[in-house]
Amino acid sequence: MLRPLLCLLAAIALPGASGQSSQSFSNNMKLDISSCPIMYFGQKYEQVYVNFTNDNTVFCFNGFYNPGTKGDCLVAPKAEDGQMAIYGRSDGIQMVVNIFVPTITNSMNCSVLLNLGSTIFLYLVNFGPQAVLMLQSPESPVIDVLANSDKVDTLRPVEGIAFSDVSGCRYLGLPYKVGSVVSSDPKTCQSLTCSTADVLTHSACGPLDRCGRNGICSFDTICTVTGPAVIDIQGHKNSVEDRCAYSLLSIPSVPNFLVLANFQERRRKDVSFLDSVTLQVAGSGVQIHLIQGGRVLLNNSSMVLSSSVQLVNGVELSKDNTGVTAKVSLSNFTTSVFFDGYTAQIRVQGPSGSSLQGLCGNSSRPLSGLRLSEHSSTSCETQYSDTSDSTINCTMVTERCNLLKKAPFSSCNIDPEPYIKACSDTLCRYPAVDGLPCQFLEAYTRACSLMSNTTLEGWRTVAECSSPDAFCQDQTCIDNEFCGETSGGETRCFCRSIFASPYREISALGTPTVCSQNSASLTLIGCLLAEKGFDYSALHLRDPTCTGQVDEKTHMVTFSFNSNSCGTQVMTNSTEIIYKNTIMAQNSSSDIITRQDQVHIDFSCIQTQPDLKTVAFRIRDSSVVQVITSGPWTYTLTMKAYTDASRTQAVDPSTEVQLNQKIWVELATDGLDANVVSLVTESCWATNQASPDGGLRYDLILNSCPNVADQTVTMQGNGQGTSNYFSFNMFQFSGSSGEIYLHCKLQLCVKQESSCIPVCSGARGRRSIRSRYEAAFISMAWTT
Repeated sequence: MLRPLLCLLAAIALPGASGQSSQSFSNNMKLDISSCPIMYFGQKYEQVYVNFTNDNTVFCFNGFYNPGTKGDCLVAPKAEDGQMAIYGRSDGIQMVVNIFVPTITNSMNCSVLLNLGSTIFLYLVNFGPQAVLMLQSPESPVIDVLANSDKVDTLRPVEGIAFSDVSGCRYLGLPYKVGSVVSSDPKTCQSLTCSTADVLTHSACGPLDRCGRNGICSFDTICTVTGPAVIDIQGHKNSVEDRCAYSLLSIPSVPNFLVLANFQERRRKDVSFLDSVTLQVAGSGVQIHLIQGGRVLLNNSSMVLSSSVQLVNGVELSKDNTGVTAKVSLSNFTTSVFFDGYTAQIRVQGPSGSSLQGLCGNSSRPLSGLRLSEHSSTSCETQYSDTSDSTINCTMVTERCNLLKKAPFSSCNIDPEPYIKACSDTLCRYPAVDGLPCQFLEAYTRACSLMSNTTLEGWRTVAECSSPDAFCQDQTCIDNEFCGETSGGETRCFCRSIFASPYREISALGTPTVCSQNSASLTLIGCLLAEKGFDYSALHLRDPTCTGQVDEKTHMVTFSFNSNSCGTQVMTNSTEIIYKNTIMAQNSSSDIITRQDQVHIDFSCIQTQPDLKTVAFRIRDSSVVQVITSGPWTYTLTMKAYTDASRTQAVDPSTEVQLNQKIWVELATDGLDANVVSLVTESCWATNQASPDGGLRYDLILNSCPNVADQTVTMQGNGQGTSNYFSFNMFQFSGSSGEIYLHCKLQLCVKQESSCIPVCSGARGRRSIRSRYEAAFISMAWTT
């Protein structure tokens, strides 16, 4: 095929060929080629300068040849004279160039022929922004191509023809051939390349790639799932609102590999949290479950891990005080999953330009397409509502989340906005407990460390976050529980809100009684007992030796009895026999009162729900009024109770007063001259019988001062005028009936004879008051 094309090209060079315009040239001659300009290594030229030297013929584009200057020239064999001709488009030249110079992509416009003698034909072919130098000769001449006086190519005819793409590019004044790298930085993988379109193209690692030490880009990205929020590999944030399992990560080129996330509610029904992470390993059928508390299950078997890496079915597992890490290498990808019980961070490394699927690949996809129904309960999509938490200050928590914009967080090159939004969206709906105030900051800090190798020194001090230890590490809770923090700062298992809601609505602590012939059993839920402050080990039936049996897998406490054990009461009527018992709490013999609800759950074969008895007291009379005669004075003495410190909300027979509720009792007189005498409350005490001296006794006021053994008792105005009052927290007598009788003994003190105000020291002792008149007694009765 080459020889016919050569014949065609030779025909073009023949004198008189169609469309040619020719001009002879000699030494030091400037040729005008403006009708067919040439792009020579990124520079457009419209003139050619001819020089005949001792050894060569030199054609330059930017001036006559001078060895001391930077010239763009063609150096050909020596000649005495020559001829230039300009031609229009040639299908033959276009065809040959398309075959031998694949970098030329444009259509030919024209060509300039520089003819030396009768054997050397140099064609400068215009392809718009591109150009080709074509040498045709039956001999073997050598043509050097110079750019900026540097030799960039050499043409030697093969079977009479040779080609050179002279379009190229220029950068900082220097010429570059098509396909050459103009500049590169192996540290950043950034480079400039002269493209086939004869333009400088910039290349660098993609947004999800990382530049390796060898200057090669590789896929390296991270996905963060914390609380209900998913921050995908693109940095987009979305939230999961239900309690389903979702595809978190899958890799199209790695079949049967899947990372899935399970979401569950915690303290509120309408906010879900990441609860566990599962890895399904390609080809092995193995599932590795990462669970809160640092627990790891291989299928359904618990594993014991340490900081040393343990290889399980191709997965590297390890555990430290911050959480659990699972690392797996499949195909050309390495996936590392970290989980601390609240936050999962998945790092994927692989070939440049890779793509991922699942929530981590694109969290903005419709969640329904990523939901894994086979791993979810049938009701997982149900949406719940809950009452707003009025204690949440959204402005304050948003300010805390915005710490990620400030130092030292600002030194990280990861965009903090999705982490800030995840933080504020969650904490404006959910109370800042269980380590949440630091959880989102911790997730951002770990992402910075993994992806940019940036250690944010001092961030814990700035954010007032203490230990990096995983929250609730090594604490085991069951499916219906989650690990959280008590108001005292301790951690324990709490009931999930949706699970506990039906029991809380009816104040139940467990399931209905189960009966079998002459026996019965009642099962209480451990987390419900814990939230009431009850220790299951202190509960027993009527017989204190009959305690509950705890199932460690379900945290259920079961109490059982039959007709002749555990103090069972057997009752009959005309149609049935009832076996009845009661779950109660042990009381210390030294504690005759309590300010907490006492456990008192009756259960039998006919009772369908256990009942928690919460004691409420009612006053029998709104106030007690007595007429007192003491020496020369006759006056009216009134005792009245209130529920507020300003003593405006009086307690009446319809008012319910709960255990541990604070009560104010006012003792006032009418008919006394306040300038002469004062009322001194000498003592007040409670009994469980109407008689002030009968049954159990508990002192509130002793020697005109509050009882030092009860820090809830306070006294105001004693001995200062004709009235005074004191306060205490309501109680009941342990193991006794709900009757409480409050008694007070009072004295009148003449102000002129002595000081009437008792002096109560830190130990609450008092100084003697000498002048008194006959004591007055007054009592008030309360009942449940």
